[in-house]
Amino acid sequence: MGQAIEVETSTVGDVVIFTTDRTITGMDGVSYASPTEANDDLRFPGLLASRLFERDEALSSILVASNEIVVRREAGWDDELIAAVSRVIGDFFLFYPGDQAA
Repeated sequence: MGQAIEVETSTVGDVVIFTTDRTITGMDGVSYASPTEANDDLRFPGLLASRLFERDEALSSILVASNEIVVRREAGWDDELIAAVSRVIGDFFLFYPGDQAA
């Protein structure tokens, strides 16, 4: 059930911008500086940020605005990590009970 999100990325220093083919939140955007902030927000941007913080504890901030997710990671990025975060975003609206294929 659900539909995968298409994700494109661009990197600028410690920041990766993940651009999606659909909106996650309104134009104002929502920012999170910690997993606690994300966990306290039960809306879609908070749920997505929580999953991203769970995936990588080295993330230092996440901004979800419309169809872009801007993620800062002080420890830098590599292609494998960018791909892993892209998968978390791409799978955000998918739900398959009992079938968590990697």
